[in-house]
Amino acid sequence: MHPYWQPPQQPQKPASNVALSWLWAMVPLFTCGFGTPFAIGYAAAKKRSPWLIVATGIYALNFVIFVIAIASYEDTKLWPTWLDTTTTIGLCVNWFGGLAHTLIIRRGVFEPGYAWQPVQPQAVQQTVQQPPQYQPQRPMPMPPRPAYPPQQPPRPAHVPQPHLNTPPQPPRPFTQPTHPSTMGVQPRHQGPQWLGPYRVIGDLGQGGQGAVYLGVDQRGQKVAIKVLHAHIAKDREAQARFLREVDAARRVAPFSTARVLDVNITDDLAYVVSEYVDGVSLEQLVKEKGPRTEDGLTRLALATAGALAAIHKAGIVHRDFKPSNVLIGSDGPRVIDFGIAKALDQVNATASQVMGTPAYMSPEQVGGRPVGPETDIFAWAATMVFAASGKNAFGQDTIPAILNRIINHQPDLSELPVSLRALAASCLDKDPANRPTASDIMLRIVH
Repeated sequence: MHPYWQPPQQPQKPASNVALSWLWAMVPLFTCGFGTPFAIGYAAAKKRSPWLIVATGIYALNFVIFVIAIASYEDTKLWPTWLDTTTTIGLCVNWFGGLAHTLIIRRGVFEPGYAWQPVQPQAVQQTVQQPPQYQPQRPMPMPPRPAYPPQQPPRPAHVPQPHLNTPPQPPRPFTQPTHPSTMGVQPRHQGPQWLGPYRVIGDLGQGGQGAVYLGVDQRGQKVAIKVLHAHIAKDREAQARFLREVDAARRVAPFSTARVLDVNITDDLAYVVSEYVDGVSLEQLVKEKGPRTEDGLTRLALATAGALAAIHKAGIVHRDFKPSNVLIGSDGPRVIDFGIAKALDQVNATASQVMGTPAYMSPEQVGGRPVGPETDIFAWAATMVFAASGKNAFGQDTIPAILNRIINHQPDLSELPVSLRALAASCLDKDPANRPTASDIMLRIVH
């Protein structure tokens, strides 16, 4: 079994981290309790635990009461009995209670993966790490059935060696028959349980570039992991180009985009980790709820144009802008997969492949000419036509017919609001030089 399909062993913590954790745990003792709010506050910020936030507030309240008492009376002998008792109890709680608290949670704060850490259900983790414990238990209730006893004697007698070699290995993620949609978490039946340090908890879909999984990082945050096809990991120069392109994508301003968080390429696996957007794709939204209204379409146009402006400012051309790459989250539209298409295009340069989705490709893409930001503008306008009508701008029959219309015909823009028709027509100009920039689109929408 490939090591990427197995749960990674928890790394040994360096001695410096252990010493730092003990030093942190001793803060309440060394500061007579005055440092307890700061120590527990650090743990609350790192673990994002509401209980630790409440504890920090209690410790801080004890500290504040003591400071107010000191400031109100020149001599502690003048303190009323109730105030003296309250401050004494508060200081003891901060001193001894804080010390006990830090000692209890020390490993959970400084050692990711420790049992105290609140990272998603432990039952799943145990299933991943100890599958042999569950395999023998499955047939235990089944011996009375007649099908099992006859099968057991032939196993050692006939083909024991092929039997050892034939159990199916975890399938490559890009060969799973998953529906090619980027949205909707599917149940986990088979496939990788870990991808590097990320635990896989769901399937988000599969497309032309690879499979997309829902994962959890070491802090318990959800991420989207796109596992790319294996051929990208075969060429060292291709790997270097891919890493450069994805590194550029990580510099894109995060508004209206799903940030690229991590990338990894080995001899057998390549994946990109990005921010998880909890929402549906524009394609799915239009198919399920119909075309967007004029106000909704205007907001969508402005947000996606702003995302393209940020992407182009970072020196990146998306090359595959389309409704399925626009996610509608709770905080508005987000553009995903920017920069990945160009990286894959460079990897496949010797394979004569044209990157993109036919219905949203520009004339220069279809003709094999160099592409730039103008290509994304063309795809943006075609996406707005889909959002307004529920239909592809250049039809949805055969690919040759669609490509012919892209090169030689103008689309029907009657479904677009009047305020966006002229703008969309200029974006769909066959000559890239005549198309506006993403920044120009934003200005024309708001004026």
